[in-house]
Amino acid sequence: MPERRTVALVTLGCARNEVDSEELAGRLAADGWELVSEATDADVAVVNTCGFVEAAKKDSVDALLEANDLKDHGRTQAVVAVGCMAERYGKELAEALPEADGVLGFDDYADISDRLQTILNGGIHASHTPRDRRKLLPLSPAERQGATDVALPGHGAPAEQPESAPADLPAGVAPVSGPRAPLRRRLGTSPVASVKLASGCDRRCSFCAIPSFRGSFISRRPSDVLGETRWLAEQGVKEVMLVSENNTSYGKDLGDIRLLETLLPELAAVDGIERVRVSYLQPAEMRPGLIDVLTSTPKVAPYFDLSFQHSAPGVLRSMRRFGDTERFLELLETIRSKAPEAGVRSNFIVGFPGESEQDFAELEGFLTRARLDAIGVFGYSDEDGTEAATYENKLDDEVIGERLAHLARLAEELTAQRAEERIGETLEVLVESVDGEDGAVGRAAHQAPETDGQVVFTAREGLVPGRMVVAKTVGTEGVDLLADYLTDLADREDPGVPVSAGVPVGALVDRGRPAMTAQGILGEEAGR
Repeated sequence: MPERRTVALVTLGCARNEVDSEELAGRLAADGWELVSEATDADVAVVNTCGFVEAAKKDSVDALLEANDLKDHGRTQAVVAVGCMAERYGKELAEALPEADGVLGFDDYADISDRLQTILNGGIHASHTPRDRRKLLPLSPAERQGATDVALPGHGAPAEQPESAPADLPAGVAPVSGPRAPLRRRLGTSPVASVKLASGCDRRCSFCAIPSFRGSFISRRPSDVLGETRWLAEQGVKEVMLVSENNTSYGKDLGDIRLLETLLPELAAVDGIERVRVSYLQPAEMRPGLIDVLTSTPKVAPYFDLSFQHSAPGVLRSMRRFGDTERFLELLETIRSKAPEAGVRSNFIVGFPGESEQDFAELEGFLTRARLDAIGVFGYSDEDGTEAATYENKLDDEVIGERLAHLARLAEELTAQRAEERIGETLEVLVESVDGEDGAVGRAAHQAPETDGQVVFTAREGLVPGRMVVAKTVGTEGVDLLADYLTDLADREDPGVPVSAGVPVGALVDRGRPAMTAQGILGEEAGR
């Protein structure tokens, strides 16, 4: 009998990292590793790190150190770093953090089982030397599909090395269905799961380092996305959230920039799926056809996760972004003319180099007029290797902190008003948990996981996790909506009458960290 090998995956950062962790879990399970939920019960603790801003990097280092402490108190014999921070810093991270027994980059994912076994046996796997991953793919998007051996987390094996699934996969591991389809093993029981549409980004925002370590944009094939969604539905998933660094670019390297408009109805038609949500949308790339599909397709949430970042044109140009206050307001008006109940969230940087008092006042005015449903705010800070880090006219930390605190207060006030406007509306709510401590909670179509608040039911009788129900908003509690359960969606007397999608609630500020700092709030989200 093979020796028992246990591994725990600790995931930090965004939904894209969660998908990567489940790909690693699938590969490890297929090779005989036993997955455990707690690092204390694992021979190897794998920490999937986030590397976007200082706060995220600190959290990743803290998680690695915490896992290392387990080597003196439990079963854990090795701690390994993977993910964006490991990819971004490689040898530098390994030298700065000797507590990590291994630092593995994206190129190691295909051989993750062998890498962990080597480390567990006391061997050393050399940490990789970071490289600009934008340069690993052809400049032309059309030449990227099927013409590279570059590792792409969430895409399975490299194109010239088609991956075949083991003959006898363990229960719960997704089989490979295409040349870029990954093995996958769910690490939780939530009725919601993320599905990657693409990896990388071709935009060059001056504050963002993500493209340098995630690489250029490359889409997954629709058949792989559909196959993975069908498998997730078989595992009990009711809502899929499509993620990437930029979903509005999906299909451009496949010869069809409107491919998302075609794919969404097919995903919504998958048996067992009750809701499809699209995240990470670029305002400058929004097109009428995509807005139409997002606002009119049954089971597709009328949800717009738009990355505005600012509204003053001068600041946006310094960020190497497009748009301005009036264009953004026109976009919002177009969306709401088609779906008045549509949810809209966005993120904003304050204190960007050169931001004047007039620029900041324009941003305040935009927020007041835009009536956004959820708002993420954070203060600018330099990031290694970004163009903005070289800019002059940097603002003092005190000024950034003051503007951050002011905008955070305004955002909370505005989103609280939006929440109160929803009292009396009916919502389609996916029940996510029912327990003794928190009662019954779920999310309406306008509320993405982790970011946009939730629906708290006034009573739990008749509610089961994973069930889509109709509820009526009767009040608010901070940033959350309070609602009465009416009936299951399938039991509605008149299913032809649309139900309002409701409104996301909550200005997304970090309540555990002092607001009067220049450090970014919700730093990862700012990379959109």
